[in-house]
Amino acid sequence: MQHRIVIHNLSEIDQAARQFLHEAGQGRIIAFYAPMGAGKTTFTTALCRVLGVNEDAVSSPTFAIVNEYRTRTGESVYHFDFYRITKPSEALDIGFYDYIDSGCTCILEWPENIEEIIPEEALRVQIEVLPDESRVISWED
Repeated sequence: MQHRIVIHNLSEIDQAARQFLHEAGQGRIIAFYAPMGAGKTTFTTALCRVLGVNEDAVSSPTFAIVNEYRTRTGESVYHFDFYRITKPSEALDIGFYDYIDSGCTCILEWPENIEEIIPEEALRVQIEVLPDESRVISWED
């Protein structure tokens, strides 16, 4: 089934995050494919907010590679940024499989840099920027 959520402006982002989590489910490996500036981290922040993570805790893990956030109920959410990774072995060196095998929600930015080690069951999500600057979040399950 093809899913598509349009976000016309930032005031709609939390509703879009709720809809995404409702349709996609939680506790998943979510890989966001999008060009620079498309809103991967912004949408991740909205997802975390809806999951109950303190918004101030969410930031792009560009240099750390992975950030761990906690929801109000104590569940972990792992947020990866593989922009600076040049080969999959670098992701393996940080314990990538330990994170994704944890059962916790794992959100991956720049997954194309480690495509060969992303599990088949990962939800591959596209973020597209339209000419009017709205965003389209789409995936197939």
